[in-house]
Amino acid sequence: MKNRLRQLREERNLTQEDLAILVGVSRQTIISVEKEKYNPSLVLAFQLANSFGLKIEDIFIFEEME
Repeated sequence: MKNRLRQLREERNLTQEDLAILVGVSRQTIISVEKEKYNPSLVLAFQLANSFGLKIEDIFIFEEME
């Protein structure tokens, strides 16, 4: 799943650590999500979206698997 997490985080001058603390996960989790190596749980996706004042769809882009 593609995402705009890094772009949104950087626009708000947040470090990966800042965002991790804000949503209650490890910095490594944020790194993995940004690198699209890990798809967040629905709860984490909502927490991330809420932290930016956005909808999940504004951050994550679902691509159909072929």
